[in-house]
Amino acid sequence: MSQRTALSDALRTGPFHHALRTAVAARGLALERVRHRLAQRGVRVSVASLSYWQSGIRRPERAESLRAVRALEDVLELPAHSLSRLLVPRTAVDRPPARSYQYLMEPAAALAGLLAELDSPPDGGLHTVVHYERVRIGPARELLAHDSQHVVRAHRDGVDRYVAIHHGDPGCDVERVRVRAADNCRVGRVRRDQGSGVVVAELLFDGRLGGGDTALLGYGFDDGSGPPSGEYVRGFPFGGGQYVLQAAFAPTALPVRCRRFEQPTQGAPQQAVAELVLNGRGTAHFVEEAVRPGLLGIAWDWS
Repeated sequence: MSQRTALSDALRTGPFHHALRTAVAARGLALERVRHRLAQRGVRVSVASLSYWQSGIRRPERAESLRAVRALEDVLELPAHSLSRLLVPRTAVDRPPARSYQYLMEPAAALAGLLAELDSPPDGGLHTVVHYERVRIGPARELLAHDSQHVVRAHRDGVDRYVAIHHGDPGCDVERVRVRAADNCRVGRVRRDQGSGVVVAELLFDGRLGGGDTALLGYGFDDGSGPPSGEYVRGFPFGGGQYVLQAAFAPTALPVRCRRFEQPTQGAPQQAVAELVLNGRGTAHFVEEAVRPGLLGIAWDWS
């Protein structure tokens, strides 16, 4: 996809942070240069604010910030209102496009049952802004654990928890899976389904989020009970956020090949397959700037 096409698509579909980031990249401007050009127009915005806006951690909402967005359209040589129109008021309809879990996970019925036990609808009122996930593969080639630093945004008022999902490899023992809450949350109820290898856990916030509020969560799952693993896949009911996935392998169990892939639904052929470099520390990663509903993952070969 050409840079011009990518920019056109981003301005048409949003979300705002992705469109802004794409526009800045298309113009080849550093954020300090953008700040300087805004200042020449009498608009003062810090580089930190611009960085927050293009990452989705914050949105311009105050009157002076909205004025800065209109000036940004000029600085970035964009059509009038092409960025500001993406800043519609946050309401229940300001939710990203969604895809049902039945298209993302093979044991969808088991997952639906576990979510029902927690009184958690598939739409928990949150969507991803930024998600950094690190998967650890052990010396027996098993999935040892996965850890997340996860920024979520509420698209309705009153959200007080996030439901995290672990799907172990076939043959794992869900009773041995442990949930860890590291930052800004605590573990609530946990439900397990041995047949499907699925564990779901409530991560409780300290308070309730309002529509548009963000929360930064640190959490993880310890497993280590399954057979040799060949891939790790993350399903996304909602699109629009940024996702980084890193696979870290034990020094005594390094794969011969790693690749990134995506799938629109579970069972569909892998698409956008790209080889990944396994660095000297035994890790490989990819960055997805704007996630679409579907699945993303890393697969590896042991021989």
